[in-house]
Formats: sequence, structure tokens, C-alpha cells
Amino acid sequence: MNVYLDFEQELKKLLQSIDFETKSDVDCSRVTVEPPRDSAHGDLATNAAMVLAKQVGRAPRDLAEELVGHLQQWSQVDTAQVAGPGFINLRLSPAVWTQVVAAIVGQGSDFGRGGVGGGKPVNVEYVSANPTGPLHVGHCRGAVVGDALANLLDFAGFAVTREYYLNDAGAQVDVLAGSAFLRYREALGEDIGEIPEGLYPGEYLVPVGEMLAQTHGDKLLAMEERARLELIREAAVGAMVDLIREDLALIDIHHNVFFSERSLHVDEGEGSRVAQMLASMRERDFVYEGRLPPPKGEVPEDWEDREQTLFRSTAAGDDIDRPLIKSDGSYTYFASDVAYFQSKFERGFERMVYVLGADHGGYAKRLKAVAQAVAGEAAELDVLFCQLVRLFAAGEPVRMSKRAGTFTTLRAVVEEVGKDAVRFMMLYRKPEAPLDFDFAKVTEQSKDNPVFYVQYAHARTCSVFRQAGREMPALEAGDANLAKADLSLLVDAGEMALMRKLAEFPRMIEQAARADEPHRVAFYLAELAAEFHGHWNRGKEMPELRFINDKNAQLTLARLALLRAVSTVLASGLAIIGANAPQEMR
Repeated sequence: MNVYLDFEQELKKLLQSIDFETKSDVDCSRVTVEPPRDSAHGDLATNAAMVLAKQVGRAPRDLAEELVGHLQQWSQVDTAQVAGPGFINLRLSPAVWTQVVAAIVGQGSDFGRGGVGGGKPVNVEYVSANPTGPLHVGHCRGAVVGDALANLLDFAGFAVTREYYLNDAGAQVDVLAGSAFLRYREALGEDIGEIPEGLYPGEYLVPVGEMLAQTHGDKLLAMEERARLELIREAAVGAMVDLIREDLALIDIHHNVFFSERSLHVDEGEGSRVAQMLASMRERDFVYEGRLPPPKGEVPEDWEDREQTLFRSTAAGDDIDRPLIKSDGSYTYFASDVAYFQSKFERGFERMVYVLGADHGGYAKRLKAVAQAVAGEAAELDVLFCQLVRLFAAGEPVRMSKRAGTFTTLRAVVEEVGKDAVRFMMLYRKPEAPLDFDFAKVTEQSKDNPVFYVQYAHARTCSVFRQAGREMPALEAGDANLAKADLSLLVDAGEMALMRKLAEFPRMIEQAARADEPHRVAFYLAELAAEFHGHWNRGKEMPELRFINDKNAQLTLARLALLRAVSTVLASGLAIIGANAPQEMR
């Protein structure tokens, strides 16, 4: 049940039924129904008169007055008023809001689910860190944003695939193999001294070296370098992927697909996927031989004015055409990017979302050009960028060090504050805004800590049901009885405010899913928790507002139904974020 969508659809039916004496049907595509910015103005607001006035040849306020006359006849509308130049504000009957509670109690965790997706296949690619070591806090935000977005899209009815693009074909993997070989020699008893510049110094490679020594003894020392590098590369990448999976599991992230970049370069008899992409895109005139102008500004010393194989990305909206083959004959990263997108499209995805770090800010336009060139209008591509996370301890910045800094790894952060705090707080800012993460603040038990405040709200709802069982043991408060409760007894202003906020949940889910904005879920939960705690506190001062009234079983049952609705929506939102909905807090 989506109150706003339901009223919008009914309003559009009304508009189509009115004879405006136009030569064709009115276009209602821009008509919206939404909550007014100020709740004092009403429950719903519509721009119908504003967007239709020109079509029907009427002044907006005059048209609004006519529409108000129709709307006031609806049984679900208490009042309808014209505001400003022609907006219409509606105040709804309390029965509309109690129907929302009934719908939540009846549908349970399915309330708000499956509204817009329609089973459309969506690929969400996130994290995709180079497999050269454990994940650090810089990867954490993109991991959480991507996973919460996947949860959100799944909840909204899309068929979601969670994907990790494994960059296992670049020079950094050769560096990893060289670093692992050094640790292998160390495991054999050699004093390797200080790690040379250019290799990875992390202690996390020590177990890889030990594993290689246990498996191969000293045989790798005498092996031909190319064969040895290939063997060590495969072993080291496998170990790093296992380490990355373990790190992600700490925040309950599990990808459906780990897609290997190297697989794009393997010749399976008909050429590699990159080669096949080049051939198919050349046929469509997106690949050609040409020259690029020098970069604007200072020209790098290694820039070459040469004829090369280029991707005509400017024909699809990019700023410049992109090189596909390097001067040494190997493929560029961009060539892999095109072949990778083509793979996604051929696997049947109609929508692709890339979640990238802020350091990839220039990628959006080129990726959208790739999507346009490969798929045209048959696929949609969105790019989300996650800004940096700044760590603080009791208000003081945490010094970051790749070699041995404090709280630099994802694992260290999760072990310090817990999965729920990490996931919730990584979403409590828009991803494009920098995020300050203070270890003290995200663990304090106060209303200033949003994850605690939301989880405490859920725990409080559960505590009331336990209390009802003790104080009114004869009251059957199961969902079957709650569904029969007389919800017309819910007339207090605080109860009405809670019901209105609950009614926003399906609309919020739909809008967040359409916009790829999982942070809206965290914002909404904080607002719902604030409404709930505010109503709870009023009950401390006015006992007649408390959820349990041992003198009035019917009123108690109605209030417990409202409580069940609050609990259900809080739990659904927390599940999308990837945090727990505790039944008690200690």
C-alpha cells in the first residue's frame, strides 16, 4: 500500500474523466502527489493544476479551485485547499492512516516490497579493489553503499546480481607475485632484509610465502622465471581473494560473482573477449585507426604522436576518443572496460550500477559512452562515487599508515565498533559527501548516535510486547488478533504522526531505488525512530497515552498493532542497510 502512489493514480483517473474541452487527452505524466514540505499544510500536495493549466487554457488557481470541488467529494479526503499560485493541499481521513497500519500488520516484512523492479535484471558492481592485500577503510564505504543498494533494489523487486570485478590482469598483480616470491624465499630461511621499494611490504603476504614453501619446497628457485611468476601470481591472487572474502564477510557482504579481468584476455578458440569486442565494435564503426591530439596543458614526456587503435567514444558522448592498444601491443585498461561492459550486457543485464571511489571521478562519462556504444538504449548505466572516510578517535584524527597505521584495515574498524555501526554510519551521509567516522560517537548509547537510536527504537517495541505478556496475560497479541484490532481507537496526534511516517516507507523505497540512493533508508529510519521515541516520552508524562492500558484491552490491542507496524518497518529498513534489529539492548 503506497498512499501517495494510490492517490496519484486516482487523481490522474479523475483528470482524464473531466471534460476540459481540449482536442486531445490531457497529459498527466508530470502530475505528482507527495507529502508537503510543511506537514502543517496537510497530508498530501499535488501540482496538478500547475502542470495542466496551459494544456487546458485555464489560470492555475482557477483550475485548482475546480479540482478542489471534485476532491472534496472523495470519502478519503477531509479537506482540500488551494495554496499559492495553484498547488492543492489535502488533509486525509484518519481511516487512510489506520489502513496503513492494517496493511503492515497483514503483509509483515513484505510491506513496501517489490513496487518498481518488476523482476528487471540489475548488476551492481562494488568494492572491486585490486587483489593485492586486505581491504582498508577506504574500501569500506563503497562496499557498504554497494551492498545496501543491492539490498534496496532487491527489496524493490529487481533481480539483483552482486558483482566484484577482480583486477587480476594488470601490472599490480605482477608486483604482488614478486612480493610473494620474496616472502617465499624468507620462508625458506633467507634473510630478505628490508622490502625493496616498489614491492608490497605487508605482513599479510608472509602466510602466502609459507604456503608456497610448504607446497613446493625450494623447487621454485630453479624454475624458469616466467613459469614461476605465473604459478606464484595464481596462488597469491587466490590467497588475496580469500582474504578479501573474509574481510567482506565481517560486514556481511557476499558477492554472487567474482569476475576475473584475466578471463577477458584468454583465447578460447575464437579470440579473447577483448579481441571479439574490438571486431564487433569495429564493424559498427566504434573502433578505428587514428591519432589523438596532445593532452591539454603540459604534455607528458612519454606522450607519443602515433597512429593507434582508438575507440570512437566521442560519438557516444565522451570528451575524447580512447586508446585501446598500447604501443607494446597489449590492451589498455579501457579496452578491458569495454569488453567487461559488453559481457554484462550479453549476460542479460538491463541496468548496470558501478560503485566507485572518488579517485575515479573521471570515469562516469567514459563508462556511459561505453554503455551507449555497446547497448544503445537497451541498457541503463549508473555510476555512484563514494567520497573519502576520515577516521577520528574521541574527536582527534586517526593517523593513517599503509605499513602499520592504526585502524587502517576494514577488519580493524569492524572489530573496534561492530558491523552494525559500520554499515549504518557509512550510509548516514550521501556517498558523494566526505564522511567523518568517530569511533567514540558511533558506539555511544545516546540519541546523538543514529544507529543506537534506531536499534533502540526496535528493541523498545519488543520490550512492550514482553511487558504486555506479563501485565495482561489474557490478551492474545499475536498477529492474527492484531489484524482484527479496532484501529479507529488510534486518535492521538502522536499516533497519527507515527502512522503518517509509516505510510512514507513504500514511497521512500521506490524513490531510493529509482535514484540509487540507499542512504535515504538510513535517513528515514532515523526520522521514524525520532517519531517513535518522541511519542514514547509523551507517554511518560501522560499515562493515558501508553501502549499498555490494563483497563482497556481493545485500546491496548490497537496500540500494539501500531507498535507491530513500527517494529516491522524498522526491521525491514535495518535489513536493507545490513544491520540487525535487536529485541533488547544492553
